[in-house]
Amino acid sequence: MDIESADSLVKKKCKPCEGGVDPATREEALQQLERLGGWSLTEDGQRIRKEWTAANFMAAIDFFNQVAAIAEQDGHHPDLHLTRYRQVAIELWTHAIGGLSENDFILAAKIDQIHWDCR
Repeated sequence: MDIESADSLVKKKCKPCEGGVDPATREEALQQLERLGGWSLTEDGQRIRKEWTAANFMAAIDFFNQVAAIAEQDGHHPDLHLTRYRQVAIELWTHAIGGLSENDFILAAKIDQIHWDCR
């Protein structure tokens, strides 16, 4: 996997993945995460995660709707988590390979471009 800037990643579109591709190594994932603000590798090394606090419940829902639109357009869908009415977390991974692919970093970069009411 090539390590790219966030600006480069947002220009890409996620590619369909039906398996048969090796997931990114832990080292590759960590190197790519250095180029994305606030995302971290989960303990199992198979997902990336980012957390936010929304200004209020409706801001959180609006954010999820914006993420959903981007995810649907790219055909790559994240795990969305809402707790305590305004604590937002997103986890990305490529289910078909049981780990991380370039698609996860592309979507993370696109999510980071969303302007919304967070604290």
